[in-house]
Amino acid sequence: MAEEKTNQKPEAAAPTEAGAKSEKTSAASSKSRGKKKKAARSVSIGRAYIQATYNNTIVTLTDPNGNVLGWSSAGVVGFKGPKKSTPYAASMIVKDVCDKVKDVGLKEVNVFVCGVGSGREGAVRALHANGLNVTAIKDITPIPHNGCRAPKPRRV
Repeated sequence: MAEEKTNQKPEAAAPTEAGAKSEKTSAASSKSRGKKKKAARSVSIGRAYIQATYNNTIVTLTDPNGNVLGWSSAGVVGFKGPKKSTPYAASMIVKDVCDKVKDVGLKEVNVFVCGVGSGREGAVRALHANGLNVTAIKDITPIPHNGCRAPKPRRV
């Protein structure tokens, strides 16, 4: 009987060791699945997309292929309510996004403006003021050429 007890103890210890090994491997695999460190990119020419709506302004800086380098909006900077669509908010947004991508080495941008908000002009001026050379400005606001289909006439 004493031999059986000694045989059972190592068997009981073996699963805990195996369990410890599996915990270590699962912990190591979860660490490897974490955020991958981005490779440092050097982009000198890029694109700036400005979406200026009546309620908000969003600025996105990308490389020439369209891969996002950084973005910011009025809510991220800390504006709330009707102040989000002002030209001052647009300039603060551009300053924030330029600080985010300063390590990339962006020097020139082609600007694509979308929307009819009051932050359009302020954002473009702020891009130039923050050290980016604006090479082109293009308005990509969608315009309906013939509009929606008219409703059928009302029958009374």
